[in-house]
Amino acid sequence: MPPGRRLVRPLRPVRPLRLVRLVRPLAFALLLCPLPTGCGAAPADTTDPAVRRAVADWAAAPPARLAGIPLQGWSYEVTSVRRDGARAFARAALHYRLAGYDPAPADARREVELARVGADGWRVTADRPAPGAPPQLWDQGAVTAVRGAHALVLGVGQDQRTLSGIAAEADRAVPAVSAAWPRPWAGRVVVLVPATLDAMAALLGQPADAYRGMGAVTTGRVGTGPAPADRVVVNPEGYAGLSEAGRGVVLTHETTHVATRAATSASTPLWLSEGFADWAAYRAGGRGPAEAAPELARAVRRGELPGALPADADFAFGGDPESSARSYEGAWLACRLIAARWGDAALVRLYEAAGHAPLPTALQQTLGVDQDELTRAWREALREQLG
Repeated sequence: MPPGRRLVRPLRPVRPLRLVRLVRPLAFALLLCPLPTGCGAAPADTTDPAVRRAVADWAAAPPARLAGIPLQGWSYEVTSVRRDGARAFARAALHYRLAGYDPAPADARREVELARVGADGWRVTADRPAPGAPPQLWDQGAVTAVRGAHALVLGVGQDQRTLSGIAAEADRAVPAVSAAWPRPWAGRVVVLVPATLDAMAALLGQPADAYRGMGAVTTGRVGTGPAPADRVVVNPEGYAGLSEAGRGVVLTHETTHVATRAATSASTPLWLSEGFADWAAYRAGGRGPAEAAPELARAVRRGELPGALPADADFAFGGDPESSARSYEGAWLACRLIAARWGDAALVRLYEAAGHAPLPTALQQTLGVDQDELTRAWREALREQLG
């Protein structure tokens, strides 16, 4: 398997997963001391004006570790306040934009801790993720920002040379994506580079093993408009092990997910969204099917020709790496076949149609074939190109 082949697998762009952990030893204690108020604490108060003023003052002067980040509209929407003697804890929704990059405010759930000052005043002493919420990049240390022509790279614990190299690669990825996806999109990308794999996993609220061996993933939400905070998140350990060509494939693949986000929905099959992203990444590289799809080529030569296009479950994290590679390779070859037989524009139209209609309907509308016909053509192409 060439370096980086597994490293193009992105975070599934439908909706992030949440992990819920049941800690049995705490059950009895929680019955005695409910979480919302705390033992001996005053009930939550959503109208505490002094605390709200202190939080607003804090928002007016963001911490020094955010210096260099092009922030806009930094504000906290306090949802509840709990006092505990000389301390107060405010739960808040943080709203902000990266100026020039975010089409709408990004949100984060935060807990702001305050200390009493004088008889009626309060001062913010800590600002951290709310319980159960993932950290933001700046929670992990001082952020270094590097701007490219089409990219903003934000890193923690990374040297300037590394971040500048990623910015240069992202700058090459954006025009490549625009050539493959000739539809309106922002034409720019934000890349986060945490210090370690564990730090990356913390940002995404998942265990580190979910991303081990990957070069990068994409976060965001599926909807009818641009996601407010699409981010490409680099795994510094996996990315560092890639060749220059592999890095280009990874960032182009992930940037394609950013560009196509508004056209992607829960009805978009993963073979189409992942295959299209790989097609965009490989289309100018000149790599042939056998070279770019080695795992599937080996399977076809063993007589293990897949009977159907990859199902969504075939792209799940944590599965067998060779099986996962075959799914991504098969998805890429399906999109490559569609572009070769019906044209690049037809592949783009199919992607758009599949975002708001069932796949059989989208296929008939754009290619004039049903799913069985497409599958037969795809299987025949696998025999010819890989067999």
